[in-house]
Amino acid sequence: MSRQIALDTIYLRPTPRIAHTEYSMEYHKEYIAKLGQPFNDAWDIDLLWRTDGGPINWGAQGRATDMGHAVYAADGSDLHQAHPCPFSDPEEVYAFDPVREYGIPAHRELVKYYANSYQKAQADNPNQLVTGGYYPTVISGAIAAFGWDMLLLAAADEARFAKVLDRFGEYTRHYVMAQAETDIEVFIQHDDMVWTEGPFISPEFYRGVIFPLFKRMWAPLKQAGKKVLFCSDGTFDMFMEDIAACGADGFIFEPTNNMDYVVERFGKTHCIVGSKVDCRTMTFGTWEQVKAEIDATLALARKCPGFIWAVGNHIPANISDEMCANYIRYLKANWKR
Repeated sequence: MSRQIALDTIYLRPTPRIAHTEYSMEYHKEYIAKLGQPFNDAWDIDLLWRTDGGPINWGAQGRATDMGHAVYAADGSDLHQAHPCPFSDPEEVYAFDPVREYGIPAHRELVKYYANSYQKAQADNPNQLVTGGYYPTVISGAIAAFGWDMLLLAAADEARFAKVLDRFGEYTRHYVMAQAETDIEVFIQHDDMVWTEGPFISPEFYRGVIFPLFKRMWAPLKQAGKKVLFCSDGTFDMFMEDIAACGADGFIFEPTNNMDYVVERFGKTHCIVGSKVDCRTMTFGTWEQVKAEIDATLALARKCPGFIWAVGNHIPANISDEMCANYIRYLKANWKR
């Protein structure tokens, strides 16, 4: 594990091996207990994916939609049922203002909060690069507030929906500006703006409404010399050119995206976080199939100075310990530059 390897990779500098991160391995409690050392050290984790939504709990301060949670943990402890949406019709969505609903901390107060939060997280993980970041951005913020059903109803009127998203963009920018004044070196902007199949609203809407918000909110980060990594679930490779033009220095994505295209277009200029390894193959496939996905990714990763390896759609608890052990053993044996 090496904080420096992660940082050098994001800055496209030479490294002795491919950088590494993973998601959801904390659910593999029994496997980790058998390792005999901290997981991040045992698996040579260089980058910790981290965002911080700030000190305000939206659900405690105002209306937010709890869509429930399916079983993900091995013991099913994370299962809970959805609650009714607190918004009754799209008119309530169009009138919504996150500042009025949730409140917003003063700038200097927020800078202090984020500085302390980052310093503690980095001190707790000295061998890894800890990022700044923000999770409920534009679409993700709207999902958290309204839930998918009410969001989609409101999106039918694109002009009025755009005004709502603009308010979320300005709300997010306040939090981003505060983090730009801290010691973070890398910032993750998370926004689940697409589905597995791709965009859920017209591409022109993304380009005309959502991406200009990204560009505005990232300007303080760029001025402060921070690196910006954009992260979304689903398939957004058709928008990577647009997101790069907004100022993103890299992309964090799932294997539904076309890795060959991403490497060809951005492999020399941007940080790429992901792989062709799919958690569905690790869960339901054979080791030979997983090994083939690793090999296919290694061939591409060695062309990219900014490649950070990850199973982009996570390593959930239903992947066997044997598969996890085979995966990391083979990867570590073959990831030298």
